[in-house]
Amino acid sequence: MATESDIKTLFEAGAHFGFSRARRHPTAAPFLFGTKDRTDIFDLEETERRLAAAAEFVASIAQSGKQVLFVGGKHEAVATVKSLAEQIGAPYVAGRWIGGTLTNFKNIRKRIDLLLKLSEERETGALEKYTKKERLLIDRQIEELIARFGGLVSMTDLPGALFVVDSRHENTAVQEANQLGIPVVGLASSDCDFALVQYPIPANDTSVRSIRLVAEAIAEAYQSAKRAPAPKAAVQR
Repeated sequence: MATESDIKTLFEAGAHFGFSRARRHPTAAPFLFGTKDRTDIFDLEETERRLAAAAEFVASIAQSGKQVLFVGGKHEAVATVKSLAEQIGAPYVAGRWIGGTLTNFKNIRKRIDLLLKLSEERETGALEKYTKKERLLIDRQIEELIARFGGLVSMTDLPGALFVVDSRHENTAVQEANQLGIPVVGLASSDCDFALVQYPIPANDTSVRSIRLVAEAIAEAYQSAKRAPAPKAAVQR
């Protein structure tokens, strides 16, 4: 059950604001409290319930030993997604989603392995055998690979779930996850298709404060579950 303090925190972060009624996706209707000045307003009690359910699911993924991939490429979300994912050791995409990141992961992983190889060679001095111009070109290649795949270095296999900020903006990532049967936890405003998200969190996805509040709750659930000892198997007598 949502508490008054939870609702107040969401309200103070502006999580209740959706988009104009004209932009509303039909699937958002069940999560709305009403409309004020032509702006959709979310039911924050429902938001809190959905956030709690999403956090519980993310914790279960972490406890199973699988990863949650954090995704947020819109400018309001990039800094939050990157900093939180790095803090908890989760893979992330804080920028443009590269098509095939999930559906063509084998080839994406080859690019990540190349990044690791070149980075190691640069650190150990193995690149000294090349000319200055060649080293400059390799440095540029490394920087480009970091920009594209740097957040995915720790992801050696497909993730157990995705957490996305704005499921409409990250539609390609959501579609790839749906195609592969990977559950999606999504912060979604009133213009999003909630049918594509298995664990929707209906709230403002353009406010930095709202994004950070939701992302921190998901990150904390993931980190706490990773730290928790695995449940002991029942002893048979």
